[in-house]
Amino acid sequence: MILLGIESSCDESAAALIDGARVLSSVVSTQLVHRDWGGVVPELASREHLRVLPAVINAALAEAGLEIGDLAAVAATRGPGLPGSLLVGYHLGKCLAYARDLPFLGVNHMEGHIYASFVEEEPLLPCLVLVISGGHTQLVLMEEPRRYRIIGRTLDDAAGEAFDKVAKLLGLGWPGGPAIGRAAAGGDPAFLAYPRALAGREGFDFSFSGLKTAVLHSLRAQDAAWRAAHVSDICASFEQAVCDQLARGALRAAEATGARQLVLAGGVAANARLRAQLEAACATLGLPLALPPLAWCTDNAVMIARAAHGRLLRGERSPRHEDATPRFDLEQASTGTARRELT
Repeated sequence: MILLGIESSCDESAAALIDGARVLSSVVSTQLVHRDWGGVVPELASREHLRVLPAVINAALAEAGLEIGDLAAVAATRGPGLPGSLLVGYHLGKCLAYARDLPFLGVNHMEGHIYASFVEEEPLLPCLVLVISGGHTQLVLMEEPRRYRIIGRTLDDAAGEAFDKVAKLLGLGWPGGPAIGRAAAGGDPAFLAYPRALAGREGFDFSFSGLKTAVLHSLRAQDAAWRAAHVSDICASFEQAVCDQLARGALRAAEATGARQLVLAGGVAANARLRAQLEAACATLGLPLALPPLAWCTDNAVMIARAAHGRLLRGERSPRHEDATPRFDLEQASTGTARRELT
């Protein structure tokens, strides 16, 4: 099955072609227009998708040495994400599929991030997934293939959102995650004792709002010269506090659920400190850890195509009346009941 995947949930216009577990091509166009605004501007994002997505799809076909007529199915991100951005990619994929009488499936964006770690293999079930991005921080238990149960989530800011906000406080630019990661590389993670929220509390939820506020207060307590001299130490201390909370929650939940594997998913999965911390902890515990390749941590279409592949093979199709939606969580994606159209 040669499958075209399309991703347009935020500010990346992406297309990829896979044949089963084999990646034939992957093209991602990053929207640079948002850098002047310090964050994604939804209207600009949707306009950029309209402008570049057809060319991105053609580039993916050319990279694979294929033509539209070679496709067996099409998949596109249905949600969650920015409404206008989702609509562009979803309807482009749907129109392309229906014009050529091909199966079409709308994919949950977070399920795509999970399957970025399983492009060439399948997860060890039950597995626990730590999903961390600019808009999501969740612990998800997958007990059966493509069936998800959210057992923990952030009570306020997502981890990626906290990175962006702290980077803005420090004047490091956007996106904040890579900027803080670069600055933290030479810093002392024990320089400032930032809080680890919810320590000792039952359950597996996260909180990063208080940590962000602690960084703000620590900056206000010192002058500009001190902040400039210690920016690496501040970033390392903040980054370590985030990683400690994420790793603590994920490992506790993995033990409590009897998970056979821990999976890292989402844009923040590219963070070098977090990857190293989880690798060391999982090696000590004898718990297999699945890490997505760095190129597939951020939004891409390989993950969308891979997440769709198994569902399409078992007969799932998106009904013609179904539309993209900015609110579409993993538990909704699990059932497929309202989305199943056998052909």
